[in-house]
Amino acid sequence: MDRSDVFDDPRLTAAGLLFEARDGLIAKLAPTLEKAGLSSLDFEALMRLSRSPGGRLRMTDLAAQSFLSTSGATRVVDRLQRGGLVNRESRADDRRSTYAVLTAEGADRLRGALAEHLDEIERWFTGLFTPEQLRDLVAGLRTLRDVVHPDAEVNTAPPPTAAE
Repeated sequence: MDRSDVFDDPRLTAAGLLFEARDGLIAKLAPTLEKAGLSSLDFEALMRLSRSPGGRLRMTDLAAQSFLSTSGATRVVDRLQRGGLVNRESRADDRRSTYAVLTAEGADRLRGALAEHLDEIERWFTGLFTPEQLRDLVAGLRTLRDVVHPDAEVNTAPPPTAAE
């Protein structure tokens, strides 16, 4: 078989390098999160909530943004709720939707994990690039993310009502 055929396609190399880098980065960052008592899924859910208006997201939006099934998001939120890191809430004007809401304890746990986590991100990821390389990489990743995961930036949490 000729090795210059489809197996040497540069598209395979690019995708393979991206997947290897992702898996390696997750492996390097996981111990810091585990020390804080968080899985990578827990951390992602808490981060998404912390960066959403009012620290809240509809469960369906949290699932879509995290690439989880609805039942997967429910399991993550169940675990976080048992730990006091999130609450579930319904709104009087929208009884069909349930919201995951970051608690003060959840924000504190996340804040406590972030300093070391950011150091590890700097060590294993962002610090490996010049500022220009990092800017270009982030722009390229954002382009890719927006196409393959358009729900990642959707923020459909309603603003808090006057009663909140």
